Amino acid sequence: MDVTGGNGQPRPDENHPAEHPPAPPTPNPDPEHESVHESEHAQGRPDKPEPGDTADRTEHDRSLAHAGIARTDPPPERPKEPGGGILMGRPFGVPVYVAPSWFLVAALITWVFGGQLDRVLPELGALRYLVSLFFAVAFYASVLVHELAHVIAALRFRLPVRRIQLQFFGGVSEIEKEAETPGREFVLAFVGPLLSLVLAGVFYLALKPVEPGTVPGVLLAGLMISNLIVAIFNLLPGLPLDGGRMLRAVVWKITGRPMTGTVAAAWVGRALAVSVLIGLPLLNQSGALGGDRDVSGMDTVTDALLAAILAAIIWTGAGNSLRMARLREHLPDLRARTLTRRAVPVQSDTPLSEGLRRANAAGARALVVVDADGTPLSLVREAAIVGVPEHRRPWVPVSELAQDLTDGMRVSAELTGEELLDTLRATPATEYLVVENTGEIYGVLSAADVEKAFVKAMARPT
Repeated sequence: MDVTGGNGQPRPDENHPAEHPPAPPTPNPDPEHESVHESEHAQGRPDKPEPGDTADRTEHDRSLAHAGIARTDPPPERPKEPGGGILMGRPFGVPVYVAPSWFLVAALITWVFGGQLDRVLPELGALRYLVSLFFAVAFYASVLVHELAHVIAALRFRLPVRRIQLQFFGGVSEIEKEAETPGREFVLAFVGPLLSLVLAGVFYLALKPVEPGTVPGVLLAGLMISNLIVAIFNLLPGLPLDGGRMLRAVVWKITGRPMTGTVAAAWVGRALAVSVLIGLPLLNQSGALGGDRDVSGMDTVTDALLAAILAAIIWTGAGNSLRMARLREHLPDLRARTLTRRAVPVQSDTPLSEGLRRANAAGARALVVVDADGTPLSLVREAAIVGVPEHRRPWVPVSELAQDLTDGMRVSAELTGEELLDTLRATPATEYLVVENTGEIYGVLSAADVEKAFVKAMARPT
């Protein structure tokens, strides 16, 4: 997140450091992970295709997956409700949330600004805290305008925006996809600080006809200075700040590789974090940021604590941006279509031994329970199969080991990367029914297979 109000990037989402890389799907809870064909000690589909037979195997997989199974409805679109605090509205259709941590920073701003008002306008008395609270709300309204600038640019470039969240150290615009070109990336990052500069100018012009020693004068001056600080700080050239994204765009343009730009901007961000940790207390002690004043022990501790918090946020954000970029490079390797297992249809009263025999004969690794019309009803759980002793399998119907299909367990064969992981996380299960966009059955996807592929992809060097 931007420390004082910046935009997020796409999830896995987002490029934003406040967001964590998407975790792989929940692994199969059974420690004795075993496929259907392995449990029967029979030959199934090899994990890797032999050279030259990929096309034949693909067609074979499809025919086996579809055999005897009627079409089903395509996987429904599930609305995304990201949450993240109190919903305040949906400007441009994007939900705006206020995180619980905002109330903490609002109270802090009210207390600190109230103390300053007591020196400037002592006649206010206790009312100074009401004025200070108004300033805190107005400041975060400015931060929201900063974020909306990012959102409008993202929507203009047809990039989906998940949400805006106002939190302790500013705002986060969670944009779900990366800009397609470095030019768009630069514009997307620059519009936020630009709007903050515009707001600072507006408050400056509004301040001109106002008498300085009044409540409106103090509020307008405070909002002008705070927006100027927001703009300048976010223009610093290091991730996770907007200036870091602008630097990333420049390096991306020069080298032609977005990853190179991310690495450069992330390391500059880490250097910036160290500079803030060391330099901010020194500047405050020298009076460069606060004028002439006697620095007490409490002031020194406060300055050091603030510098440490800012440095930690910047350092963590830079590291998260780097990890997200590496993750994004590998995520396209995760494809539902290539990870899906062959499946054979069985009736609910079919003995487990017979179902396994059919699967092994077809080289399949999954069983789908269907009704008399061939409509899929449930998926036989792999972990449950392992738990049934071989001598009992002729007496156990497959329906006793199956999990009923829900809408969330029907996934599209076209899902890849981040979208695939998001879909599986939305409905945790051990197996999923994979269907074509037409509703035609393609096969069964095991969460354990996706997890293995995820780990394998992330282990490869960038």
